[in-house]
Amino acid sequence: MHPTAARQAHVATPAAATRAASSQGRPALAAIRLLRGAAALWLCIAVAGQLLFAAYVAGFYGRATLAGTPERWNRVLAHGYVAGDHVFNAVLALHLLLAVVIVLAGAAQLLPALRRHAPAVHRWNGRAYMLCAIALSLGGLAMIWVRGGAAGDLGQHLGTSFNALLIVVFVAMAWRSARSGRLAAHRRWALRLFLAVSGVWFFRVGLMFWLAINQGPAGFDPDRFVGPALTTLAFAQTLLPLAVLELYLRALDSRRRALHWLAASTLALMSLATLIGTVAAAAGMWWPMLRPA
Repeated sequence: MHPTAARQAHVATPAAATRAASSQGRPALAAIRLLRGAAALWLCIAVAGQLLFAAYVAGFYGRATLAGTPERWNRVLAHGYVAGDHVFNAVLALHLLLAVVIVLAGAAQLLPALRRHAPAVHRWNGRAYMLCAIALSLGGLAMIWVRGGAAGDLGQHLGTSFNALLIVVFVAMAWRSARSGRLAAHRRWALRLFLAVSGVWFFRVGLMFWLAINQGPAGFDPDRFVGPALTTLAFAQTLLPLAVLELYLRALDSRRRALHWLAASTLALMSLATLIGTVAAAAGMWWPMLRPA
């Protein structure tokens, strides 16, 4: 081979290898982008739905309280306001107030700009979020097991209690990882906490999705609010979102495109189901309570 040709071949070989590697990496990058886009889509739908839920809680329960007619809570909660039960009436009022606060704090905590440009605000907001989460969990457990009279059967109460206990565990893990400087682990525990805290919202959205696709009650008695569908939903409100999150995190850590596509497809389906459930909940559950009687 001519020396000049040899030198050209020597130079061209690494360049060709680089182009080949780049062309092989492009599909993987596209899959990762699609995965992150699917996650962002679901998160936008979920946060919007939670803000609607917070507006409903503030608009219905808050307005009834300020008007001095807390007995109107019982239009939704069978044993919400009990005349003479000052302690648990106050516990429920605080529970409802913190539900609004935690939705707003959670939405703010998910903003990357807050973490980048106002880290101190991010930290204090996170602490407030964790305290609210613990208070809501303990208050919910007290209303189920101490006050009694909560809607549903034992299976639903166990599912809700499981959710409350997981919230406490996730708060501890998120706090511990943040204090030790393991920020990547902290963000993952914080995401798990966000989903667990959203369990009450997931239950309502999941229920309305179930009613929408079945065109009415299926698998439960709507008058007594018991049945296998509701018991399943009481656990699925926690386990299903967490399972999807774990799939997403495993996909981010993996180089397998098949796993990327599986996670992205799952998130796309979750986005559709969440959107349907949110629209159905807003139209059939929340907005009717906000209209003048």
